[in-house]
Amino acid sequence: MISHRKGKKNPKVLIVTPEITYLPDGMGNMSNRLKAKAGGLADVSASLVSALYRLGADVHVALPHYRRMFNIDVGRLINSELRVYLSNLSNKRVHLAEDRAFYYRDTVYSNYSEDSFKFALAFQREVINNIIPSVNPDLIHCNDWMTGLIPAHARRLGIPCLFTLHNIHTQKLSLEYIEDRGIDGAEFWEYLYFERPPANYEESRSHNAVDLLTSGIFASHFINTVSPTFLKEICDGMHDFIPAHIRNEIIAKNVSGCACGILNAPDDSMDPAIDRKIFCNYNYEKPLLAKRKNKEEFQRRTGLRVDPKAPILFWPSRLDPVQKGCQLLAEVMYHVVSKYWKEGLQIAIVANGSAQNWFHDIARFHDMYDRVAVCDFDEKLSHLGYAACDFMLMPSLFEPCGLPQMVSPIYGTLPIVTDTGGLHDTVRHLDVENNTGNGFVFKTYDSGGLSWAIDQAMRFYKLPQNRKEAQISRIMQESKAEFTHENTAHKYIDIYENMLCRPLVR
Repeated sequence: MISHRKGKKNPKVLIVTPEITYLPDGMGNMSNRLKAKAGGLADVSASLVSALYRLGADVHVALPHYRRMFNIDVGRLINSELRVYLSNLSNKRVHLAEDRAFYYRDTVYSNYSEDSFKFALAFQREVINNIIPSVNPDLIHCNDWMTGLIPAHARRLGIPCLFTLHNIHTQKLSLEYIEDRGIDGAEFWEYLYFERPPANYEESRSHNAVDLLTSGIFASHFINTVSPTFLKEICDGMHDFIPAHIRNEIIAKNVSGCACGILNAPDDSMDPAIDRKIFCNYNYEKPLLAKRKNKEEFQRRTGLRVDPKAPILFWPSRLDPVQKGCQLLAEVMYHVVSKYWKEGLQIAIVANGSAQNWFHDIARFHDMYDRVAVCDFDEKLSHLGYAACDFMLMPSLFEPCGLPQMVSPIYGTLPIVTDTGGLHDTVRHLDVENNTGNGFVFKTYDSGGLSWAIDQAMRFYKLPQNRKEAQISRIMQESKAEFTHENTAHKYIDIYENMLCRPLVR
């Protein structure tokens, strides 16, 4: 399936990830129990592994052994059960990193930085010392700062390494601290990125911190962001929050032809035709009747006034005022509800975050609880929101990729977004006359820009039902075909082939 510069057929690909949502059944008897999720990386890892496996790739996965999250109590297993358990884990494709740091965790990440350091280093120690020698991969695919030392080790071994940036978070540790956790950094220290240029190993070991994310970028043979436009924005210097040294290393990779952007894709289960979490299933054929039934159920569950004709604006993303633009909605919410009072416009927020109290306060002050619902995140309610609502709000200041803007049009709920990053790559402004577009895009990041986009959405909402339904049906079909794991996996396979066929520079 994948070609190799040495002529090897279907070379081994080892994907290293601290979290995953699921694994395909064929990857081992325990695969259906190996679930550990903190964020989008888990879904992306699961979809990529599953798609590669379906396509016939010799794909392997390195994961921490989260016994508690995998619902496995080794201490209570009798000898025969323990032998079966261990044999199930000893399959050829799933490789669990063993350390007490993972066994008793309830969550993937901790709020304590010291705990996160120990977790990340224990995982990388096991991958470097045990899993890579056992698998003997032809290519390694790492993800984010928690795997940032592995590309340097891979470069020393002469193994091509892809490093995927899902965000720009990093951590810094001394080489002494890293080595005290069982990782022999002296073997590959020249490929690490330090706070300042190192004079030599001894001089830098204790007093020159290693930047883990930047080391992953610097040492890997190829990198990718999870959006082509976000990569361009980084290189163009559009985001002040990205440290200059990280940006410079990304630029260096991009200039040398070793960087690209690959969009994530939503899980296959995010489909209104098969979604068991919604009230009434439907597909692209005449979806509005079923969406009205879902709307009434959603309104009942959230305390909104039950009115199937009322347009609903849905907010499913975390309420993060730094990135997600929730302050823009806070600024316009009363104005928007008042402007479209006769139309019965409603706003539903199903999300947690530091800004949630803003919306409670606004709804309470203006007594709008039958028009504005503010609910804690709940997966079932969020799925129902996609099926019930008319428009999805995502006015992000920046967006490395994003998934809600891909999920919502699959459900016939049109996104209202800022023209940035992954939103630019996935949402095109609706043009009813020319049968193009799948949402509403505003370019000026302020409350006026968001208000303009909502006005555009409401103009669409007021169209005759047959014209509106024809557009929603088209958008649902196109979105389901465009935003797929297979499309994403094929793009990663193209990178793998490129990396495996080109001369390797250590």
